Amino acid sequence: MTKLYLIPCPLGPDSLETLPDMVGTQIRELEVFIVERAKTARHFIKAMEPRLPISELEIFELDKHDSQAAHQAFQAAFKTGKDIGVLSEAGCPGVADPGALVVKYAHQKGMQVVPLVGPSSILLALMASGLNGQNFAFRGYLPAKRPELANALKRLEATAKKQGQTQLFIEAPYRNRGVLEAAFQQLAPNTHFCIAADLTLPTEYIKTQTIKEWKKAELPNLHKRPAIFLIG
Repeated sequence: MTKLYLIPCPLGPDSLETLPDMVGTQIRELEVFIVERAKTARHFIKAMEPRLPISELEIFELDKHDSQAAHQAFQAAFKTGKDIGVLSEAGCPGVADPGALVVKYAHQKGMQVVPLVGPSSILLALMASGLNGQNFAFRGYLPAKRPELANALKRLEATAKKQGQTQLFIEAPYRNRGVLEAAFQQLAPNTHFCIAADLTLPTEYIKTQTIKEWKKAELPNLHKRPAIFLIG
């Protein structure tokens, strides 16, 4: 039976060591890949020293904005009759990632889906936050515009308090500062807020405080740094 391997990628360019040996072993055996971005995927695969030259591998790029194009990429890879590897830009395929589309098609075809162990910023941030890990929800990106962002933050805070459910969300790195400003303006003083940035990198930063404490603290410079935020 053809297998679909879900291959995690490092969360940063200098953290290959965060991947288990089994990930590299599997990459070296695969000849067909469906990837989020071909250029970075080739760079990563080459770093793992594949058995075949990069030029001989079949790499299909996944269009995350077009489900029909994504289906066509899967069909083309499936027709090779070979095992397929799915690569995200960073983290785990299918988790906050368009690779979920490919996994859906694989189940429809009766393929065996094999998830490999690797870093996920969502789980790493939750683990290190000290907030509730028994009940949590990942909310993806919040609205970019300030009025909608303010309302979204208030809703997440209300859910966290009512249900005891940790709320996780992300933002484009260049908008991190705006998120912090909105959070400190809208959230209650006793609400816990965690900032987790550059996870697994030498510059990793993780800290949880109440909003009241954050307002007194020196804030980290998050400009263009991948970060995830938690409300609890």
